[in-house]
Amino acid sequence: MTPVSGGDGALDERGAPAAVVAPGERGATRIADRVVAKIAAQAAREALGPLPPEAAPPHATVVVHHETVRVRVHLELGYPCDIGDRCTRVRRQVVQRVRALVGMEVPEVAVHVERLHPAHAHRSAQGRTR
Repeated sequence: MTPVSGGDGALDERGAPAAVVAPGERGATRIADRVVAKIAAQAAREALGPLPPEAAPPHATVVVHHETVRVRVHLELGYPCDIGDRCTRVRRQVVQRVRALVGMEVPEVAVHVERLHPAHAHRSAQGRTR
């Protein structure tokens, strides 16, 4: 590693011009897997929009290998809906947000629909009195 003299006027502890390390030699930033998983889960929430009140928010698990991440998103949906379309929107949003915020490639987003919440069940339950 060869120090490059600083042209910004910064001084080290001896009063000499401070060495500036070239960007490629500064080291690496490691982003924890749980952070990537939280970003993926938030992206899924953004793609889905409002969910039924009883639905759990999406959550994600990830496997990170170098600069590549494989994502598994678990979610609950209101029904009836176009399940295929909703899953496609989730996949696209997860890929876009993880690339933009973390800079990793996302070759795979597996979407697992854990539960469907029928819209009529919620409405009929509200109208009942006992």
